[in-house]
Amino acid sequence: MQNLRVAVDVGGTFTDICIMDETTGLIRIEKTASSADPIDGIMAGVEKAGIELDRVALFSHGTTVATNALITRRLPRTAMVCTKGFRDVIEIRRANKEDLWDTYKDVVRPYVPRRDRLVVVERVDTQGNIVTPLDEEGARNVARILKRRGVEAVAVCFMNAYMNGANERRMKEILEEELPGVPVSISSEVLPEIFEHERFSTTVANAALSPVVVSYTARLGERLKQEGYQRDLLLLHTGGGVMTPNSVKDFAARLAGSGIAAGAIASRHIAMLCGYRNSIGLDMGGTSTDVSMAYEGNLRVTKDWYVEYGYPIRFSSIEVLTIGAGGGSLAWTDEAGSLRNGPQSAGAYPGPACYGNGNTQPTNTDANVVLGRLGTSLAGGKITLDPALAEAAVRKGVAEPFGLELHAAADAIIRVANANMSDAVRLISISRGYDPRDFALVAFGGAGALHGVAIARELSIPTVIVPPNPGVTSALGCLLVDIQHDFSESYLKAAAEADPADIEAAFARIEAEAINRLAHEGVAADDVILQRSIDMMYQGQWRSLAVSAPRPITSVPALIEEFHREHAREYNFRRDDAPVGLFRLNLKAIGVVPKAELAVHEPTGRTPEPVLRRPVWFDAEQSLDTPVYNRDDLPAGLELQGPAIVEQVDSTVLIPPGTTAQVDKYLNIIIRVKD
Repeated sequence: MQNLRVAVDVGGTFTDICIMDETTGLIRIEKTASSADPIDGIMAGVEKAGIELDRVALFSHGTTVATNALITRRLPRTAMVCTKGFRDVIEIRRANKEDLWDTYKDVVRPYVPRRDRLVVVERVDTQGNIVTPLDEEGARNVARILKRRGVEAVAVCFMNAYMNGANERRMKEILEEELPGVPVSISSEVLPEIFEHERFSTTVANAALSPVVVSYTARLGERLKQEGYQRDLLLLHTGGGVMTPNSVKDFAARLAGSGIAAGAIASRHIAMLCGYRNSIGLDMGGTSTDVSMAYEGNLRVTKDWYVEYGYPIRFSSIEVLTIGAGGGSLAWTDEAGSLRNGPQSAGAYPGPACYGNGNTQPTNTDANVVLGRLGTSLAGGKITLDPALAEAAVRKGVAEPFGLELHAAADAIIRVANANMSDAVRLISISRGYDPRDFALVAFGGAGALHGVAIARELSIPTVIVPPNPGVTSALGCLLVDIQHDFSESYLKAAAEADPADIEAAFARIEAEAINRLAHEGVAADDVILQRSIDMMYQGQWRSLAVSAPRPITSVPALIEEFHREHAREYNFRRDDAPVGLFRLNLKAIGVVPKAELAVHEPTGRTPEPVLRRPVWFDAEQSLDTPVYNRDDLPAGLELQGPAIVEQVDSTVLIPPGTTAQVDKYLNIIIRVKD
């Protein structure tokens, strides 16, 4: 009987596995050490968890393979074929810098060196008319040069191909004839949009990653098949859905940033279960914190993202803000004598000072140990924490230099870390026109539940939700997604001149392609959901806003009014007298995957006894005798008055004084924050 759903999230230190029994909704988790080859870590985790793969109905996977390949530049030799005169577009970029004032810091080099960026003669005008057909003799000569060089992937990027991709398609045919087996990505298929740098950059990343991820997914699929798994492997992509290996070979760059999307998806789902359509996800791990936001039940999506600055990947991505704040983040003093926290990290090894692996600099984990918020072990006793080493690090690194008492120094470390994370939440909420007081904060990751209430108090967020398994919540996110593809097409026209029938015809073409692709992945017609949006702007602007579009489109003035409302919400003003332009048509195509419901637990009326009590400093003034509970002992319906601490294998939950915590029917801990 195939009744198990398995999700795997591979991190730098641990591989997290989440197993759901779809007949009962019960979830169990497993963690295993990540390996040099992620597939070995996955299969080791499957074996450790005792999973019988022939009983698995769905195997979903969030991977960092594509992200790591771009960061480390461990990429196959990739070439680029451009319109003559435009080979340097991806090196010129936008001529901007990540740090405007650092004259010595250069943007990293392109993924394709100049010698492998070759040109051909062709020309398409801005209306899509072919002015100069592709020089086929020159194109074959370029293909033969690339074959001699042994390139393993090719990106074809022609000017104005977003309006007419005929020349690119012909170039692809010639390359496939001359270089059989070499993947070819063309910009008119990968990203048919104006703005040549973004289009070229996305196509290059897609081409370079194709051999990497195709090889990885093929090897993982084969290993799973050998062990009895009979279905398609589903891979989480940055847009918040999953894709099958059939699509990976054509849209490999969609897997860049796969891992961080899972946590955002899970936090939104958990908040919705608790009755909150507006939520902020705070995923704090060992090295970094990922902040995401859902409004009216929808996660914010962006196209402005990258793995390395200067080389955008313009596929739709869940908007996640990442900062260097984690359990292993180091406390340090800057040149002005101010206390700082992160982004430097002690990492998994040597880790915080209390791990006893040689690090002597204080970290957030060490500060929490000194304050009594963490006990003497983590991960169910697999990691032992030495309070004496934590105290020595905090004393030498912060207390003595600043003339502070030990606990005041530890409290200062935590306050700086919380301030950094609060600023990140402000950036993704207040700076976008959203009021944090209208949201619930979902705190997860190994360290999120220790800091969630303090951040909520700083921002006047009334409620903090801690999932049942905070440390593996990202893996749970992989079980909560559908097959999803995002399509777009440039549509440059003044709104006053736009014809609803013309817009509807353009959407019909895109939808036909979307339905065909989902059918190719085995999605039944009844399971297809199509969601439209149109990017619009005030004429003269080049940045646009996405506006939901009805199906069918019958009124352009209604779209214009919706744009004015969205602009007022995002930027706090609207210009009803200004002409509006249409920029791009977008379609999200969803193939619904059946999902098992999480188990519901009935209240028992039982009040568990704490497993121990210990002094805990919730500020620098004094400690409080605090009960410590085991998370597995907390039944649905239980209420706890702060102060209290809840410990479990993958996290520790801090319930400060002045707050009330309740365990809901899904075993989430909901903390009511009082001012």
